[in-house]
Amino acid sequence: MAAAMSASLFAGCGSSTQQGGAAASSEAPVSSTAAADGEEDNIIRVGVVCAMTGGSAIYGEGAQNAVDMAVEEINAGDSGYKIEIVNGGKVADDAKDAKQAMNAYNKVMADSPEAIVGSFFSSVTLPMAEQASKDGMLLLATGATNADVTLKGDTIFRNCFIDPYQGKMAALFAKDKGFTKAAVIYAKDDDYSNGLKDAFIENCEANGIEVAYTGECMTTDTDYSSQAAQAVASGAELLYYPCFLDTVPLLVGAARNAGFTGAIMGGDGWDGCDTTGLATQFDDCYFTNHYSSEDTAPAVQNFVQKYTEKYGTESLNACAALYYDAMYMLVQAAENAGGTDTASLVKGMTGMSFTGVGGDITLDENGDAIKSIAINTFVDGAVKWTETFGSDGTVVSKAD
Repeated sequence: MAAAMSASLFAGCGSSTQQGGAAASSEAPVSSTAAADGEEDNIIRVGVVCAMTGGSAIYGEGAQNAVDMAVEEINAGDSGYKIEIVNGGKVADDAKDAKQAMNAYNKVMADSPEAIVGSFFSSVTLPMAEQASKDGMLLLATGATNADVTLKGDTIFRNCFIDPYQGKMAALFAKDKGFTKAAVIYAKDDDYSNGLKDAFIENCEANGIEVAYTGECMTTDTDYSSQAAQAVASGAELLYYPCFLDTVPLLVGAARNAGFTGAIMGGDGWDGCDTTGLATQFDDCYFTNHYSSEDTAPAVQNFVQKYTEKYGTESLNACAALYYDAMYMLVQAAENAGGTDTASLVKGMTGMSFTGVGGDITLDENGDAIKSIAINTFVDGAVKWTETFGSDGTVVSKAD
């Protein structure tokens, strides 16, 4: 799930905490017994939520691995702070379902965390964010790009970009490619898909790109032949499909079978989609993403090397990178405010500037991450970086 970004976007190559934590990795995560012995002021108790089952379980696998790796590094480092993952060290399963997400939230809340990290999906993070705000709990979202997430309250933050920005970048990419007519197929039952669709259409219109066809589907659909045929009939040069990885191969296959020869594009939800047997059909397909495993920046390559050695590459995705950075952001928040209680962590997170695997991040007044965005393509079915847009909407680097 990744592709390369300019090393200049990652200047600093990680916070001082992250650089120190990465130097050692032999000590296991701190136990609750240590906290009971009077070390609470140096221990950050964290609940983590992600999809561990279902069609998006590859994200949860990446999250669990990355959290384990970050906690091991931090707890063996010299920052003065340690992290304890509640729920027995396990990521609580939201199953990419809003009801299950609230069960997962309540499960980790029962262990009295000082912060919660997750989830990766907007539709399940929105109800958690609303409840976290009522509970005065810090929630650091790690992939939930719907703009409303952080508007739920002052204790809600995220380390990913938001849908209006991602949709805007997709439209600017279309403009840069010279496309003048686009089609959109989106899942009407998904907050993430709706947010990207709205932002993309708005920015297409602002940049002189006609949206000739807008089609609806459901997240449970398996047949896209009707929508694909109408996209072809519209004369569109670009088809935008802002949905998640489990249905992407079905859509791409349907579009190509219907005779669509133009570019097909999606959002970060495409990260990790299976292209097996469809390599040629994924030619001229693109998606926006949070980071690139091909980036040569030390912070990125350190993460990629360690992750690959421990877990291989199958779950080396943007979700893993975001959850990994989230652990280090919590430590930096504790450093900024001088405490590990929730109020201190919220204070330390507010307005934070952080450099990690996901690049340089500044949290704005809403708690949203202002950061760069990578555009990826597929070559022989494998993800490759093509270019990177800066936060100002300009292309800052391109692949050779």
